[in-house]
Amino acid sequence: MPVNEQVTDSVTQVNTATLASTPAMGMGNLLMSTSQAMATTALNATGSNQQGGIVMQSVTVQGINSLMSTCTAVLGRGAEEILEKKKAK
Repeated sequence: MPVNEQVTDSVTQVNTATLASTPAMGMGNLLMSTSQAMATTALNATGSNQQGGIVMQSVTVQGINSLMSTCTAVLGRGAEEILEKKKAK
């Protein structure tokens, strides 16, 4: 049974177009996946940097609180000794 040449030409053109665009589509998908992975990496790095800043601030505050409470305890102990010496006289 003979097939119309227009039909075979149309099928051949579709197959050729599909085969020709496959490498470009594959490369496009690869580049999109890579760019999304890189964007996620940058986002995670930014989040980690922010969390590190928060930790450094809280450590600084705790250190200052520790220094202040130590100083207060030393002052309180010194004042107590002075008051006890006055009572003893």
